[in-house]
Amino acid sequence: MFDYRLKVFHTVATRSGFTKASEELNISQPAVTKHIKEIESQLNTRLFDRKGTSIQLTQSGKILFEYAEKIRNIYRDLEFEINQINQQHRGKLIIGASTTVAQYILPEILAKFNSYYKDIKIELLTHNTEIISELLKEGKIDLGIIEGESQSSYFEYKKFKADEIVLVAKANHPLANKTLHLKDLYNSELIFREQGSGSLEFIQNRLKEKEIFIDQLNIVMQLGSSESIKNYLLYSESMAFLSISTVLNELKNNQLSIIDIKNFSIERDFHFILPKGEQSELIRLFLRFAE
Repeated sequence: MFDYRLKVFHTVATRSGFTKASEELNISQPAVTKHIKEIESQLNTRLFDRKGTSIQLTQSGKILFEYAEKIRNIYRDLEFEINQINQQHRGKLIIGASTTVAQYILPEILAKFNSYYKDIKIELLTHNTEIISELLKEGKIDLGIIEGESQSSYFEYKKFKADEIVLVAKANHPLANKTLHLKDLYNSELIFREQGSGSLEFIQNRLKEKEIFIDQLNIVMQLGSSESIKNYLLYSESMAFLSISTVLNELKNNQLSIIDIKNFSIERDFHFILPKGEQSELIRLFLRFAE
């Protein structure tokens, strides 16, 4: 129902290219160009600037994109609410989730959601917290689920699920089943997540509160996922702070062990991150289900 020319424009803008848009829409590139020129002629303005092989929205294009997003959301809500009258739930929801949430928490929720609402298609994008925030700001996802604690005035945040971060090492590590003091971290080999990771930010802040500074620790390596860190730990003497959600199987199978730190724990909440303002019915439905 979303006006087709606006859909073409929206796809070109979000995919940053005429070729990518033509591939996604399954139409020729000349057809894409024709639709864009028709909109430009109707509005008497230029929508894109070409810079080499890349394109950028003009000021007029940015304004149209904002309205195209609103129109798309209105049509989506309209179709969804009409379908509700017929007891049908249809639509598409694009969710961005930080890696811990996407890999270890969301799969069960998404499987159950799909069993109830088979006509709602969900696309899940996995990135770290920093990138998820950028994608939401750019309108490329409908909602995010993050593990960081930095908050922006652009968004609304809602608590999703409690979590705990623990220090882990391989099961036969020399320090397994022992209790450390925080100062002992300075004499330990440690693995951390990459810059931009919400987990890294949270751990860094909790340690800083106890006057333990990450840049003074012996950081052997920074890796881009909990899976990479877990596998690295199995073959080294290093330790790492990981979400308890990510190591349940390894603890159960006696591959990894938790190393206790005296008088120190890291507890946090995962959060939904949403654009401010009224949310679409699809988003509200998913939030109710996930909560």
